[in-house]
Amino acid sequence: MADMKANMLLTMSSVVLTLCLPQVMQHSHLWPLYILICFCLLTICLAAYAVMPKLPPANLPTPNLQDPSFNILFFGDFTRLSQAQFESAMEEIMNDPSRAYGAQVREIYLLGTFLAKKKYRFLRLGYLSFIAGLFASFVGFIIEVLLQKSSL
Repeated sequence: MADMKANMLLTMSSVVLTLCLPQVMQHSHLWPLYILICFCLLTICLAAYAVMPKLPPANLPTPNLQDPSFNILFFGDFTRLSQAQFESAMEEIMNDPSRAYGAQVREIYLLGTFLAKKKYRFLRLGYLSFIAGLFASFVGFIIEVLLQKSSL
């Protein structure tokens, strides 16, 4: 779901950006469009960062399988094991139903906390950026229209 929301943000911002750029090229002093373009670029960056794969550093040592923070179901942990180590650890866990259940529960919890602290945080900032950009450009257009009327 987080990836779909980020995709919506990327699409909306890209469409708005695509529509704004030709207008800026035709008219040189459209500050509200500059504001909107900047916020759309910020939104695109935040949404792209939210869905960017987060990989653990390659130079980490082989994890301790007994460490409570080690999660055999998380690819960032098990990819640091050899295939034989992984198969052995999985067989050990799968033969003990309580450990298998515990590993699944821990994986669900870790996925949820990752989504809440990482992906959804940047998605929220992206949505706020998009809304702020629309609002700021609208206010800019109002100010520009009022300034043009007062100069006439």
